[in-house]
Amino acid sequence: MQSVIVEIRAAEGGDDAKLLVEDQLRIYNKFCSLNGYWLKILSIRQGYVSTKITGENIVEVFKNEAGGHRWQRIPPNEKRGRIQTSTITVAVLEEISNVKTTIPENDIIITISRGSGNGGQHRNVTDSAVQIKHLPTGIIVRIESERSQYQNKQLALEILQQKINHLYNSNINNELNNKRKNQLGSGMRGDKIRTIRVKDDVVINHINGKRISFKKYSQGLINLF
Repeated sequence: MQSVIVEIRAAEGGDDAKLLVEDQLRIYNKFCSLNGYWLKILSIRQGYVSTKITGENIVEVFKNEAGGHRWQRIPPNEKRGRIQTSTITVAVLEEISNVKTTIPENDIIITISRGSGNGGQHRNVTDSAVQIKHLPTGIIVRIESERSQYQNKQLALEILQQKINHLYNSNINNELNNKRKNQLGSGMRGDKIRTIRVKDDVVINHINGKRISFKKYSQGLINLF
């Protein structure tokens, strides 16, 4: 089994871009449910979500998802029916296990807080969310998906280890954010790997020129293309 970390961020488009992060998450969740993959939300806040997706050949499945996704639609709060162009960005980090680094305790700062997203009364009134900062690289991992502080801490350490592995296995000397930046591009409307035109019922992949209907795309009834 393989795992990838998939992060979705709002780029251009203001409030609608933040809503599109949630829409893209729902599409990935439906796709995973239909195809036997397991999607776990690690951290979520307005305009951002981090997930871990596990399954057979998942690296190959998600390899072309990284980059800018341009949406053209009428926002839910648009009263005049005007189409808006907004963008979200997706980063995909695959699990690397051939080299593992050790993380000295002095190299990390652990912060405990309450969960910030949806998830019921328990999550928002207990100090269970865990954020870990790796001082040498500046990498920050926040996990709030579990009810237990211990479970969130263990998962955060696991994800941090995975990100550090990416850093060193890829021979990158700067922060992991440089790798993310290369994947995501500028986040501007013209810098995209995919265009989703809702009104025209079409989704265009700019990597290979393929097109599918938005209806199928939104229901997860397709292989990622």
